[in-house]
Amino acid sequence: MVDIRKITTEDKNIIPIIAEIHVNTFKGFFLTFLGKGFLKLLYTSFVRFSESDVAVAFDDNVPVGFIAYSENMSGLYKYMIKRKLIPFIWYSFLAFIRRPTVFVRLFRALLKPVETKREDNYVELASIGVIPEKKGCGIGSALINFLKSEVDFTAYKYISLETDAVNNDAVNEFYIKNGFGLSKEFTTREGRTMCEYRYYGNPCS
Repeated sequence: MVDIRKITTEDKNIIPIIAEIHVNTFKGFFLTFLGKGFLKLLYTSFVRFSESDVAVAFDDNVPVGFIAYSENMSGLYKYMIKRKLIPFIWYSFLAFIRRPTVFVRLFRALLKPVETKREDNYVELASIGVIPEKKGCGIGSALINFLKSEVDFTAYKYISLETDAVNNDAVNEFYIKNGFGLSKEFTTREGRTMCEYRYYGNPCS
């Protein structure tokens, strides 16, 4: 049985492990391309920003999975840039050197939370990952259940997440199995077909 808890600023040694789990979970994805330095910056911001959190699953005190979520993704990115501007520019520059088109993708990624702002109050599940050796052991579902228990559904209408629609059956089935319903499909400017899922909690439970 894994132990799941939210990490704090005192858990600095766990952030590199989270970045490593992210890289192994999201191979070939944009944020992974930006590098482990950028990922450590990102997840440190999730921990420090007051409207975001990272929860980590531990097995015998060893981190085996994580989930990152936020009540205010736009505010999170603003916080990251404001508080960590120099390292943000540095990691973005390194990615730009490897692939010049990355600047446009990064700019769009930072603007996206503002562009998709809704009237509803909701929590966004931004990222979830489990180490390869522990996949299929129920840790991902345990992390999802932890998030559900953390959300006050009298204040927030639903939990939202986005994932690829194409060649991603196992992930889509995972979210459906865990109570998420398909809200819509859409196509990004890069041509990726995405699914948006929502979980509506019971505020009376």
